[in-house]
Amino acid sequence: MSMRPDAIDRQILKELQDDGRISNVELARRVGMSPPPCLRRVRALEEAGYITGYRALLDPKMLGYEVTAFAMVHLASQAEPDLAAFEAFVRDQPFVRECWMLSGEIDFLLKCVAPNLAAFQALVVELTAAPHVRNVKTSLTLRNPKDAPTVPLEADPA
Repeated sequence: MSMRPDAIDRQILKELQDDGRISNVELARRVGMSPPPCLRRVRALEEAGYITGYRALLDPKMLGYEVTAFAMVHLASQAEPDLAAFEAFVRDQPFVRECWMLSGEIDFLLKCVAPNLAAFQALVVELTAAPHVRNVKTSLTLRNPKDAPTVPLEADPA
């Protein structure tokens, strides 16, 4: 496989994003090829790192996580050991679902879930006491008009 996915690879990626449980036979039919070369392409995409895994997308509210919030964390120091210490702390927090390091005034943006406001407040207290944290600002979500956990494959970005 070339370094960049060709049109067939991109179609395979799109189909797998739309339905990660699709059978290889159905995937091959949708992209217009026979199953063996289709499976070879999928494996090549996995080995090259284009496909990083497969998972089910779950509804947090159905599982008792009523609160989704964002925490904006400003650290006292941006030295690499301090960043690494905070990142290690965050990895151990089950209510923190995503952690993004940012440029600008905020060092980290955390997407968090919690069963209720009290549990979220307890998380904020822990975050505030975490290594090298200067301050934490939070925002509770009201609604989510768009949730697209996929990569846009409609157009080639290059």
